Amino acid sequence: MRILFLGDIISKSGRRALAEGLGVLKTRHAVDLCVGNVENAAAIFGITQKVIDEIVACGVDIMTSGNHVWDKREGLSLLDSREDLLRPANYPPGVPGRGFVVRETRGTPFAVINLQGRTFMTPIDCPFRSADAILSEIPPGVKIVLVDFHAEATSEKQALAAYLDGRVSAVVGTHTHVQTADERILPGGTGFITDVGMVGPIDSVIGVRKEQVIERFMRALPVRFEVSDGAACIGGLLVDVDEATGHAREVVRIREVVEIIEEQS
Repeated sequence: MRILFLGDIISKSGRRALAEGLGVLKTRHAVDLCVGNVENAAAIFGITQKVIDEIVACGVDIMTSGNHVWDKREGLSLLDSREDLLRPANYPPGVPGRGFVVRETRGTPFAVINLQGRTFMTPIDCPFRSADAILSEIPPGVKIVLVDFHAEATSEKQALAAYLDGRVSAVVGTHTHVQTADERILPGGTGFITDVGMVGPIDSVIGVRKEQVIERFMRALPVRFEVSDGAACIGGLLVDVDEATGHAREVVRIREVVEIIEEQS
């Protein structure tokens, strides 16, 4: 199975990049399953029904998220109503939504797990123990398992990947919006990248207008962030998985530039 995982989709810029470029990417790489992180998809913070509909129409099959998925009230009901939309599994019991899903594509079962880190982030439940618990629930016949680890610290991402090596097909890091160049297959057969990057504007600071971020750093005062415009990139990781073993055979870092003509917001 060939899985394309997309980094954090940033607002309208990211959605337009998907609309104009994802179909070509999926055809070029013979993609069987497309997964994307949507926590920043609606005006940078959170999700809405309209935004989710746009992303699904572009060809994203499963949507993961992170700490910003709670930022819009509308998103909370979506987490409960949609099986293709995940939130980090290691939030405390009783919060809306689900942290993993088991589905099938082209006759092959797969699972997607969404986890969130704790270093420099909200001190929620342990992602390592949460991963163990979820893996014990997934039927043994499901060999293909993808993990989105939404975390700040590179060390925490690398540690979780090492912990799960050989037990999942791939661990893909999200959250920092800056693509790392360390994609590889770990000794046990798990594909890994510390951060897959983002789907959003290139001429920006992690998707936001540069002057706004500079002002916040220099003045230390609150600034209303707006997404930048211009050309966007589709940041992703292509993972070719052996369906018999669930091990990654190949990982390819994706960074596709898409020209966006009209200004985005």
